[in-house]
Parts: sequence; structure tokens; C-alpha cells
Amino acid sequence: MSTPDLEPKIRIKNVSRIFGRSARRALRQLDAGVGKKEVQEETGVVVGVHDVSLDIYPGEIFVIMGLSGSGKSTLLRLINRLLEPSAGRIEVDGVDVTAMGRRQLRQLRRAKFGMVFQSFALLPHRTVLGNVAFGLEIQGVGRAEREARALQVIETVGLSGYEHRHASELSGGMQQRVGLARALAADPEILLMDEAFSALDPLIRSQLQDDLLEIQSRIGKTIVFVSHDLDEAIKIGSRIAILRDGRLIQVGTAQDILANPADAYVSAFVEGADRTRVLSAEQIMQPLRVAAKPGDSARVVLRKMERSGFGGLLVVDNARHLLGFVRLADVTAQRDRAQLDASTFQPLPTVTAETTLSDVIQRIHAEGSPVAVVDARQRVVGVVDKSTVLAALAQGDGNSAPATEAPPAEAAPPAAEASPADASPAAEASPTADASPATDAAGPSAAAART
Repeated sequence: MSTPDLEPKIRIKNVSRIFGRSARRALRQLDAGVGKKEVQEETGVVVGVHDVSLDIYPGEIFVIMGLSGSGKSTLLRLINRLLEPSAGRIEVDGVDVTAMGRRQLRQLRRAKFGMVFQSFALLPHRTVLGNVAFGLEIQGVGRAEREARALQVIETVGLSGYEHRHASELSGGMQQRVGLARALAADPEILLMDEAFSALDPLIRSQLQDDLLEIQSRIGKTIVFVSHDLDEAIKIGSRIAILRDGRLIQVGTAQDILANPADAYVSAFVEGADRTRVLSAEQIMQPLRVAAKPGDSARVVLRKMERSGFGGLLVVDNARHLLGFVRLADVTAQRDRAQLDASTFQPLPTVTAETTLSDVIQRIHAEGSPVAVVDARQRVVGVVDKSTVLAALAQGDGNSAPATEAPPAEAAPPAAEASPADASPAAEASPTADASPATDAAGPSAAAART
């Protein structure tokens, strides 16, 4: 999520929370670099969070992650001062929440915040409608208005038809939808969700994650979501914060964290992540540097293949729109033609730069390799093939970004010496690109074909 032009919705500055009577002494020791365990043993306090600073932007789903005891739920409750910070400052829309009196804080919570907990916390003697409208009732909203608003959010969360059922008659997933609807009924600007889906079965949890993303696309709330499930964070989070022993270790998108873990702890934490749902085509593709043009002669295309070291090339027009894919065997068969025969251009599947690796793999499986990557104007920017995918998955073992450069052209067998079999999809390690920086020396034909 790009945020440079946005003011933070929530700003957390050097916030700490110490549970116990020796909070100041514990803070001094923590600030001096003493470890959490040592501080707790010496002072008898419990360190919730220490010196956390981060910004949360409007409209994003910001996920706070960490192992049990890392401080993630404590941090969530500090945002709306359900817990009082021992040090630091919290701002909402630029207003210092930590300086508010009780009345101001109560008004802020009603106007700005909704909460959804792991436990459904529904009133069993009330219907779905009664539970959803309960918060509005507490605020003094008239019955007709609160029921009308409750019915709207009941529809939003997909519970139309269950308005008059009692909570005890619903499944766990449906009860959590009621909890979400209750939070949304007051139309808060910020939703705080603490392990909201953790108590549910995996299938129901996945469905609710999808529902949350769909609802968010329509209502655009700022959501702070606590989770211990990395795959959940990757699926729903715009950005992720990882805590350890009450300290903030790393903040970033899932792609940032998987590609560049801040330390060994984060690296181990994300080791089991499903990279195919995180990495995009743009991150793993080989950039288009050499391509055939429709007006090229067969000999020019053969020279481009020889210099690139591959037995096939994408064919693009001057605007880099994809016209097809041409193989070595087809070019060799028309060696003496002054212009390539367009009927030999084979169609090629395309994906956008944002397409996930998972979807790219499905396209390759269904339609073959390679796959062209295009931008919003349908211009070819790169290519993904089977070897690119394998390299991306292999790089995941080391938690580093996948390499996007092909071997130097000098390391590949000249295309003119390749047999027709070399042009098969399995042999096309990079049908478009000579990724060696030295390709400028290949001559004007190759250089002119670059993007």
C-alpha cells in the first residue's frame, strides 16, 4: 500500500506499557538495553510493550503479529486506551488520545472505534437484530433508527434472513459475523479486531477472511487486526507489524518482510509462509530486453536469438504490444525470408504485474510456458516461465527475493547451434531476455529491441 501522501490515521510514538508497581524502574532498565526477561525477574513487573512507534494509514488493514506474549493484544488495547500507556503518545487523526479526560475518551470511542474480539461476546437472550443494535441502544439512538441501521449492516455481513434468530442458534462463523455487524452498526472509522477469527475452524476462518476483504472493499474502514496466523496476515494485511518480547521488530508489506526479513527471528517466523500467495509476477519476472519485431527478417531474429542465448523470442510491435511468440525451428525454416511470416507467431497467455505467483502457476499449468507480463496499457514488461517459477520457489528456502536475471548470454549455447527440440517450453529458460548487462555490446539490432 502506497502511503506517502497520506496523514496517519493512528500514530503511535514510543509507547510502552508495563504492568506492575515498578513501571518507572522497569522502563529505565529497558531503555538501558536490559532484556525483558531480566527486567521482569528483577522488578516483578510484566512488560507488555516497550518503545513501539508506528503509523497506521486510512483505509488499510494493518495486522499486528507475534508469538504468545509478544504484546500484540496489549498494543491493540492501548490504541483506544482500554489500557493506559506507561509512556509515549498515541494520536488519532492528529489528536493526542493519551491527553484526553474520561468524557473526551468516551466520546472518541463512540465516534471513532469499533471492536471485534476473539470471543463472540453476544447476548444469548437477544436476536441477531437485537445484538447488532445493542451498541446503538446504549448510545441512545431511537428504536426505529437503530433497527434500520442494524438491518443494513446485517445485510452487509451476509446475514439477511437471520435477523430474528437467537445467537445460540447460529454457527460460530455466523456468530462472529454478528460481532462484526455490531461493531459496524455505529459506523466507526476504525475497527480494532483482536484474534477475531482464531477460534473458528480453518474453512470458516478462510471464508470470513474473504468476507472481510470484500466488505472492506466497499466500506474502506481503517482496520487494526491482531493475529498469530502468518497466512491470515498475508491474505488480509495491507501491512504487517511483527512484535517480539514487546518490541517492534519489523513493519512492511508481506512482500517486503518475506523478501527482506529484519533479523533471524523474523526470518524464522516467516519461514513457513506460502510465497505463492505473496509474490507477484512483477517480482519474479525476467524483464523484456530482447524481442523480435514483425518487420524483422529471419536472419535478424536468428542473430537476436544467438545473442540472447535462447531458442525463442516474444514478438512485439513498436508500442511493445504482444503479437505472439516465435520459436527457433520456425525461424530457421524461413531463414531466407526478408520478413517473418506472421502465421508462425504463436499465441501466448498474459498476466498483469500484480498477478500472484499462485495464479501464474495455474496459467502455466493450464496454458503452457512462457507467460508474458503486461502493464495497464497492455505493454509487455517481462516474462515468466517454468524455470523462473522454480527459481522463485527455491529462493524461498533462503527467505530472499527471487532472482530476476538470466544467465549471461555467453553462458548459454548459441541459438543457431540448438536443435528444434531446444525450442520446446521446457528448454525455454528465458525466451525473451538476455539479462546480461553486457548485452549493449551485442549490436544495434539487440539494443533496439530492448524496452
